Amino acid sequence: MNGPAESTRFRSIKATDLKRITVGSSDKGMKLYDPGYLNTAPVRSSTCYIDGDAGILRYRGFPIEELAEGSSFVEVAYLLMYGNLPSKSQLADWEFVISQHSAVPQGILDIIQAMPRDAHPMGVLVSAMSTLSVFHPDANPALRGQDLYKSKQVRDKQIVRILGKAPTIAAAAYLRMAGRPPVLPLSNLSYSENFLYMLDSLGNRSYKPNTRLARVLDILFILHAEHEMNCSTAAARHLASSGVDVYTALAGSVGALYGPLHGGANEAVLKMLSELGTVEKIPEFIEGVKNRRRKMSGFGHRVYKNYDPRAKVIKQLAEEVFSIVGRDPLIEVAVALEKAALSDEYFVKRKLYPNVDFYSGLIYRAMGFPTEFFPVLFAIPRMAGYLSHWRESLDDPDTKIMRPPQVYTGVWLRHYMPLKERMTAKEADRPGQVSVSNAARRRLAGSGA
Repeated sequence: MNGPAESTRFRSIKATDLKRITVGSSDKGMKLYDPGYLNTAPVRSSTCYIDGDAGILRYRGFPIEELAEGSSFVEVAYLLMYGNLPSKSQLADWEFVISQHSAVPQGILDIIQAMPRDAHPMGVLVSAMSTLSVFHPDANPALRGQDLYKSKQVRDKQIVRILGKAPTIAAAAYLRMAGRPPVLPLSNLSYSENFLYMLDSLGNRSYKPNTRLARVLDILFILHAEHEMNCSTAAARHLASSGVDVYTALAGSVGALYGPLHGGANEAVLKMLSELGTVEKIPEFIEGVKNRRRKMSGFGHRVYKNYDPRAKVIKQLAEEVFSIVGRDPLIEVAVALEKAALSDEYFVKRKLYPNVDFYSGLIYRAMGFPTEFFPVLFAIPRMAGYLSHWRESLDDPDTKIMRPPQVYTGVWLRHYMPLKERMTAKEADRPGQVSVSNAARRRLAGSGA
């Protein structure tokens, strides 16, 4: 839809124009104090559109529900990257070139295997993404010049490298948790099938993943591929604005996704449902939430003030997964909790609806993934969103190195005093008490003192 009704949704002013509002010649002009960027748009983008009040999510204009029903993740990645759905021949070429770049340098696999067994897989993924920069110096503007990414060929090569290697790195991190060596990818499987093959084949090259489970995973990848200027995508844009290589920029964005308020939220939902355990405990829990004695995970969203469209699709996927691997008893608790909340005026009035995390953790658990691996399953498809924003930022003439101003609240001016003249301030900051390690005590005990 075009016209006045549509255009009013995108009204904005240039924030720098506010600097003209001053109260004197020494005044630096008005600034916007906007914690969390609640009403500040640092970029223009044609990649994704969200209307949280109406429960709308669209990739390049396509409703997420339609893409989840009829598309594949690789096809959606192409759409996000280049703006249109590919033709049959374009999709075949795209799938081929991604598969050709799915192998990971042996040095990175060695580093992954050398990490502690109890290392969090997201920490492994962050480290591996950053290390890719070292193994691909041809993609580093710091080595090859600031104009390196003006080349479409160079850009596209990095895009397919990352899309191809992300599942391979994630699979290696998963296998390391089980003390198993990494498995090389195959070129004759779909994106999601190849990922499941690397996880489960034990090196048997004739192993075939369940096609229905692969399709479920593919749909989950589609749902998680892009979500506008969220925390981790903003981090990717922020880092890329400095001209750093794309691998370092995406390592930073994966680091942001690592946080429990972002990519780790579905783990909190699973913990909440496990603590509830039975439907009978829901009324007491609901009252505890309303009295602010309990926290309800998986409900509400910074953007959505309606039912998250991704949550609707995921709820339907749960039954498909349970029909294959068996029913998770916690699904009954989840459904009953959703029903109780959506019929309670407290939640309805505050527009608290289930978000994408509410059911996704149950699906991942039913598919056999440990909870600490959930954010990795989020990170793999979100690479497509990060890369589409990275590519978009390179072509945007308004792109500048991100350097937001601050509102200074500190002491205005004071002068240096020599050490011997200083008094101990009553409220001086002091470092917290740091305990001495047992190893240090052992060394001190043997010092002969």
